[in-house]
Amino acid sequence: MARPRVYKTEAIVLKRNNLGEADSIITLYTPNLGKIRAVAKGVRRPKSKLGGHLDLLTQSALLLAQGRNLDIITQSQMIESFLPLKSDLRHISCALYLAELVDQFTAEQVENHPIYELLHTSLLWLCRTRNCELVLRHFELQLLRHLGYQPELYQCLGCKSPLAPQRNLFSASSGGALCPDCARNEPAVRPISVDALKVMRFLISSDHASAGRLRMSRDLSQEVEQLIRWYIRYLLEREVKSLEFLDHLQE
Repeated sequence: MARPRVYKTEAIVLKRNNLGEADSIITLYTPNLGKIRAVAKGVRRPKSKLGGHLDLLTQSALLLAQGRNLDIITQSQMIESFLPLKSDLRHISCALYLAELVDQFTAEQVENHPIYELLHTSLLWLCRTRNCELVLRHFELQLLRHLGYQPELYQCLGCKSPLAPQRNLFSASSGGALCPDCARNEPAVRPISVDALKVMRFLISSDHASAGRLRMSRDLSQEVEQLIRWYIRYLLEREVKSLEFLDHLQE
């Protein structure tokens, strides 16, 4: 069904790109329209009425008009600023990583309401937690689940047998875990410990409230992080740009 010439939507701002002297192209993620790009005319002028309502990582209610190439944002009213994120370099960097993942993984105008809810909930969670890594791991796995890329973590992708509680192996190209016997035929695999397998299963099956109670050792956290990153890099066929700065902050 075609959109009306003028329409309303909520949206979270994923990205902003300058256009001309005062305009911006805003990449938005919406509940019912998926990802859209729209022009905010004059938004970079000091007295623009759109102004802070379209800041990066802001949730706003928008009025848009259909344009020839890109739609035009005519009105904007902030709903949630996620202000605590923006006063802390670590938290804002994590939030930008979430936004980049959504932008990289989604095509324009493909509705996926669960992804909008996941992004919104995860940004609110980041506002009130010190355990940023846990938010990122939960978000990554939930995003993969909603996109149809959930890794297989319960049975071997080769022989289809339930995975035994031992050191199995993970294959990004196959999309999940393999038993030691079947992994011999795979060109690129990484070990996955029993605990890492349990953590990833838990994060995929849990909401953010349950996931927030999880505690991991530093070594386990790093193992899970590296496995998920490897899988995401394989799926996207490129590095996620914001990770470089995140890694720099961790160091």
